[in-house]
Amino acid sequence: MANTLSTAELQSAQSLLQHYAPAQTALENLHQHRGNLEASLEDLAMAAAGSAVYGETDRGGGKTLRQVLLANLRRELCGDDSFREKVEEYNKNPAQAALLTGLIVYVVELVALPWMSPAIATVAVLWILKIGLRTFCDYTEPAETQRGG
Repeated sequence: MANTLSTAELQSAQSLLQHYAPAQTALENLHQHRGNLEASLEDLAMAAAGSAVYGETDRGGGKTLRQVLLANLRRELCGDDSFREKVEEYNKNPAQAALLTGLIVYVVELVALPWMSPAIATVAVLWILKIGLRTFCDYTEPAETQRGG
Protein backbone atom coordinates (compact mmCIF):
# COMPACT_ATOMS: atom_id res chain seq x y z
CA MET A 1 0.00 0.00 0.00
CA ALA A 2 1.42 3.37 -1.07
CA ASN A 3 0.59 5.17 2.15
CA THR A 4 2.06 2.54 4.48
CA LEU A 5 5.67 1.99 5.42
CA SER A 6 6.77 -1.62 5.53
CA THR A 7 8.45 -2.92 8.67
CA ALA A 8 11.82 -2.65 6.92
CA GLU A 9 11.13 0.95 5.82
CA LEU A 10 10.06 1.90 9.33
CA GLN A 11 13.19 0.30 10.81
CA SER A 12 15.33 2.15 8.27
CA ALA A 13 13.70 5.47 9.23
CA GLN A 14 14.24 4.69 12.91
CA SER A 15 17.89 3.94 12.28
CA LEU A 16 18.42 7.15 10.31
CA LEU A 17 16.52 9.31 12.80
CA GLN A 18 17.73 7.73 16.04
CA HIS A 19 19.75 10.83 16.96
CA TYR A 20 17.04 13.31 15.97
CA ALA A 21 14.87 13.53 19.07
CA PRO A 22 12.04 15.60 17.49
CA ALA A 23 11.26 12.71 15.11
CA GLN A 24 10.74 10.14 17.86
CA THR A 25 7.08 11.09 18.41
CA ALA A 26 6.41 10.51 14.72
CA LEU A 27 8.13 7.13 14.73
CA GLU A 28 6.20 6.00 17.81
CA ASN A 29 2.96 7.12 16.17
CA LEU A 30 3.83 5.29 12.96
CA HIS A 31 4.39 2.11 14.98
CA GLN A 32 0.98 2.53 16.61
CA HIS A 33 -0.61 2.85 13.16
CA ARG A 34 1.40 -0.07 11.74
CA GLY A 35 3.28 2.23 9.36
CA ASN A 36 0.16 3.93 7.97
CA LEU A 37 1.45 7.36 6.98
CA GLU A 38 -1.95 8.94 6.34
CA ALA A 39 -3.37 7.82 9.68
CA SER A 40 -0.26 8.99 11.52
CA LEU A 41 -0.27 12.34 9.77
CA GLU A 42 -3.90 12.94 10.67
CA ASP A 43 -3.43 11.72 14.25
CA LEU A 44 -0.42 13.97 14.85
CA ALA A 45 -2.12 16.96 13.23
CA MET A 46 -5.23 16.51 15.36
CA ALA A 47 -3.09 16.26 18.50
CA ALA A 48 -1.21 19.43 17.57
CA ALA A 49 -4.08 21.56 16.28
CA GLY A 50 -7.03 20.16 18.19
CA SER A 51 -10.39 19.21 16.76
CA ALA A 52 -11.74 22.77 17.09
CA VAL A 53 -9.73 23.71 14.02
CA TYR A 54 -12.03 22.00 11.56
CA GLY A 55 -15.25 20.79 13.21
CA GLU A 56 -18.02 19.11 11.20
CA THR A 57 -17.00 18.49 7.61
CA ASP A 58 -19.35 16.22 5.69
CA ARG A 59 -22.51 18.24 6.24
CA GLY A 60 -21.14 21.68 6.81
CA GLY A 61 -18.98 21.79 3.71
CA GLY A 62 -15.86 22.54 5.75
CA LYS A 63 -12.52 20.85 5.25
CA THR A 64 -11.03 18.15 7.38
CA LEU A 65 -7.81 18.88 9.21
CA ARG A 66 -6.11 16.37 6.91
CA GLN A 67 -7.31 18.28 3.83
CA VAL A 68 -6.06 21.57 5.26
CA LEU A 69 -2.69 20.05 6.13
CA LEU A 70 -2.27 18.39 2.74
CA ALA A 71 -3.31 21.58 0.92
CA ASN A 72 -0.68 23.52 2.86
CA LEU A 73 1.97 20.88 2.21
CA ARG A 74 1.17 20.88 -1.51
CA ARG A 75 1.14 24.67 -1.73
CA GLU A 76 4.46 25.06 0.08
CA LEU A 77 6.40 22.00 -1.09
CA CYS A 78 5.24 20.99 -4.55
CA GLY A 79 6.50 24.10 -6.31
CA ASP A 80 9.55 24.67 -4.14
CA ASP A 81 12.67 23.97 -6.22
CA SER A 82 14.91 23.90 -3.16
CA PHE A 83 12.75 21.21 -1.54
CA ARG A 84 12.71 19.22 -4.78
CA GLU A 85 16.52 19.40 -4.92
CA LYS A 86 16.78 18.24 -1.30
CA VAL A 87 14.50 15.27 -2.06
CA GLU A 88 16.59 14.35 -5.11
CA GLU A 89 19.80 14.63 -3.11
CA TYR A 90 18.38 12.38 -0.38
CA ASN A 91 17.20 9.84 -2.97
CA LYS A 92 20.77 9.64 -4.29
CA ASN A 93 22.12 9.10 -0.75
CA PRO A 94 19.31 7.48 1.28
CA ALA A 95 21.66 6.33 4.03
CA GLN A 96 22.56 9.90 4.99
CA ALA A 97 20.74 10.76 8.20
CA ALA A 98 21.71 14.43 7.90
CA LEU A 99 19.89 14.70 4.56
CA LEU A 100 16.71 13.20 6.00
CA THR A 101 16.86 15.42 9.07
CA GLY A 102 17.49 18.40 6.79
CA LEU A 103 14.32 17.64 4.84
CA ILE A 104 12.29 17.49 8.04
CA VAL A 105 13.68 20.76 9.37
CA TYR A 106 13.09 22.42 5.99
CA VAL A 107 9.41 21.38 6.02
CA VAL A 108 8.92 22.69 9.57
CA GLU A 109 10.41 26.04 8.58
CA LEU A 110 8.61 26.30 5.23
CA VAL A 111 5.05 25.22 5.94
CA ALA A 112 2.98 28.12 7.21
CA LEU A 113 0.91 26.43 9.91
CA PRO A 114 1.21 27.48 13.54
CA TRP A 115 0.93 23.85 14.68
CA MET A 116 3.43 22.37 12.22
CA SER A 117 5.78 20.22 14.28
CA PRO A 118 8.83 18.08 13.57
CA ALA A 119 6.66 14.99 14.15
CA ILE A 120 4.15 16.04 11.48
CA ALA A 121 6.97 17.04 9.14
CA THR A 122 8.69 13.68 9.71
CA VAL A 123 5.61 11.75 8.63
CA ALA A 124 5.04 14.07 5.66
CA VAL A 125 8.65 13.69 4.50
CA LEU A 126 8.57 9.90 4.89
CA TRP A 127 5.34 9.81 2.87
CA ILE A 128 6.85 12.00 0.13
CA LEU A 129 9.96 9.82 0.02
CA LYS A 130 7.83 6.67 -0.10
CA ILE A 131 5.68 7.66 -3.08
CA GLY A 132 7.74 10.43 -4.69
CA LEU A 133 7.20 14.17 -4.64
CA ARG A 134 5.32 14.31 -7.94
CA THR A 135 2.98 11.51 -6.92
CA PHE A 136 2.45 13.12 -3.51
CA CYS A 137 1.56 16.40 -5.14
CA ASP A 138 -0.91 14.75 -7.53
CA TYR A 139 -2.20 11.94 -5.28
CA THR A 140 -3.09 14.13 -2.36
CA GLU A 141 -5.40 16.43 -4.34
CA PRO A 142 -8.51 17.29 -2.32
CA ALA A 143 -11.49 15.05 -3.00
CA GLU A 144 -13.61 17.96 -4.26
CA THR A 145 -10.97 18.75 -6.91
CA GLN A 146 -10.81 15.11 -8.01
CA ARG A 147 -14.60 15.02 -8.39
CA GLY A 148 -14.57 18.29 -10.29
CA GLY A 149 -16.59 20.09 -7.58
